[in-house]
Amino acid sequence: MRTLPGATFPLMSSEKADPGTGKPPMRDALVAAAFQLFLERGYEQTTIDDIVTLAGVGRRSFFRYFPSKEDVVFPDHERCLADMTAFLAGGGGDEEPVRRVCDAARLVLRMYAENPTFSVQRYRLTKQVPGLRAYELSVVWRYERALAEYLRRRFAARRDGTLQADVIAAAVVAAHNNALRSWLRSDGQDDASATVDHALAYVQSAFGGTPVPPAGEQPEDVVVVVSRRDAPLWRVVQEIESTLGRG
Repeated sequence: MRTLPGATFPLMSSEKADPGTGKPPMRDALVAAAFQLFLERGYEQTTIDDIVTLAGVGRRSFFRYFPSKEDVVFPDHERCLADMTAFLAGGGGDEEPVRRVCDAARLVLRMYAENPTFSVQRYRLTKQVPGLRAYELSVVWRYERALAEYLRRRFAARRDGTLQADVIAAAVVAAHNNALRSWLRSDGQDDASATVDHALAYVQSAFGGTPVPPAGEQPEDVVVVVSRRDAPLWRVVQEIESTLGRG
């Protein structure tokens, strides 16, 4: 396999480097070769044949890992989507749903933050190539659908549960992507976790079961009183006062 000068992308798959040669696994070698050529020649000017030639493998090896040239630009999204789906399915059902989907969105951030150099270069490349931007939007839609499907299950008994699920999923993705793009525009120098946490706090404040109070303010007490349907109003008031310690 030819050496890849300038290709310094850390391994992105679960495969290990060959302990005998120190070479990256074939999947990562193909990604490194592809991005080296994209940066040198441009995306449109680079062919799959160019990529496999630089990586020192055959076309069949390329298609064993990637269905198309677009897929080599986003090599880690399938794994991340699977991780997100498993995370959402692994809950016990007693978690606050909005917090759960916000935590699921943080898995996407972690994927980007694992390799800031690669993520920033991909961001720049995607901005330049409309076809890649369209592909990326289709990937984002799949994340949003995974979040919405989880929320639909959790909100099945609610009035307008499907509507709420779709709106909240879209809000989570929008907040996450706004923060992610801000981090990418900083060339990966800002604190990615803090930026995303700040954005997702808006979603939790708007839609979560426990709103996030503004800085410096304490959350208000919430009192729930269970009473018979036919109980007189004075009895309900008396129970509330008793609960608040005013009786």
